[in-house]
Amino acid sequence: MLLSLDNQIIALGKRIKERRLTLNLTQQAASAKAGVAHRTWRRMEGEGKASIEDLVRAAIALRCDEGIAALFPEPAARSMDELLEQQRKGAKAPRQRAGSAKP
Repeated sequence: MLLSLDNQIIALGKRIKERRLTLNLTQQAASAKAGVAHRTWRRMEGEGKASIEDLVRAAIALRCDEGIAALFPEPAARSMDELLEQQRKGAKAPRQRAGSAKP
């Protein structure tokens, strides 16, 4: 069952509140940690209303920022060339050992 827009917004606000309480933070402490106004934090929890910037700040403050990238995953490759390109972008650059860097 898909939730309506309003239901999803309200549910997100409730999850923000639950996460804050799990971390044993007051609204004031969480809002200060996130760098948003206390009134904005209250509205985010109660009504689910916030800007994208405030939502990302809240996610960082509540240590949930890893999930932000998962909201809009990269589309699946449509060809082998696209798949190889995605893999190349995802590959990490080789790390140098300490002390092995050349001047």
